[in-house]
Amino acid sequence: MTSVIDLRHYRQGDLPDGFKQMLIDVHADAYADAMDLEFNQRFPWFVDHWSGMEGFACVVAFDGEDPTGFAYGAPLPPGREWWRATGYEPDNGHAATFAVSEVMVRPRWRKQGIAEQLHQALLKDRTEDLAVLLVDVTHPKVQELYKSWNYTEVGEQQPFADSPLYAVMVKTLRP
Repeated sequence: MTSVIDLRHYRQGDLPDGFKQMLIDVHADAYADAMDLEFNQRFPWFVDHWSGMEGFACVVAFDGEDPTGFAYGAPLPPGREWWRATGYEPDNGHAATFAVSEVMVRPRWRKQGIAEQLHQALLKDRTEDLAVLLVDVTHPKVQELYKSWNYTEVGEQQPFADSPLYAVMVKTLRP
């Protein structure tokens, strides 16, 4: 694991100039081999969408002044939780859900534990009962990584006509 990573936290309404472009640049590097897909080209829209949501939170990892990766998400409005369509029922009967929309690390910094650091920092102080995320079903190693972080696959969905099919994965935050 690297020791030079600095984690910086950002919240809705307190985003610095250049924040959106920083995320877009990290995404372009992380998905350089898949930027020909129209879905991946819409990432700027997703940044606008998520950063405008109530409760948006983002953690960016830096190596010096170089952003190495980020994780972001926001609480989902009641009744709009991704896991609902799968028929999944939380063990504790509660449903307050934090959606982890993105966790990505630039290729040069992968396999150093940075994704896990980002993920843990993003969820550390959450008050919701559950975390939910989507993982492309053609990436079983990524699904296994999330399972090792205590996520459970509860179903599949394709949220957009041009998006991949995703595994819906849920993690209990508060028992």
